[in-house]
Amino acid sequence: MKTYLIDDDELAIYLTEHLLRAEGFSNCICTFQSAQEALDKLVGRKQAIPQVVFLDLNMPLMDGWQFLDALTPYQEALRGTCHIYILTSSLALNDLEKSKQYDLVAGLIHKPLDSEEIRSIQSLYSDGEVGDDEPCDC
Repeated sequence: MKTYLIDDDELAIYLTEHLLRAEGFSNCICTFQSAQEALDKLVGRKQAIPQVVFLDLNMPLMDGWQFLDALTPYQEALRGTCHIYILTSSLALNDLEKSKQYDLVAGLIHKPLDSEEIRSIQSLYSDGEVGDDEPCDC
């Protein structure tokens, strides 16, 4: 399944992408260190919509909340096909409450992402998985 990984931390991207690949989560993982870059790709519609997006909250220029706000005009087109999981190192309960205000947010995960969480998410969306022979259009 096509997956976006959005995080400004290079090490976090490396570790999360490595774990996703080791667990066989996706054969198409597109990584972005900028939420704006990911937003431009997502709403540009020149490529397939990612089925799962892992989104860091705390980033410079455009944070995760601003990314979600920017998706509001596209919400209807993305609902049911694009599932966003917020990745956060924060333990603030208000992040969980705020995440519930966004229809596209499927869950909030405390960093670091682990194998059990990956398998759980994978089991929810594996029916629509992209075949290994299809090109990845990051």
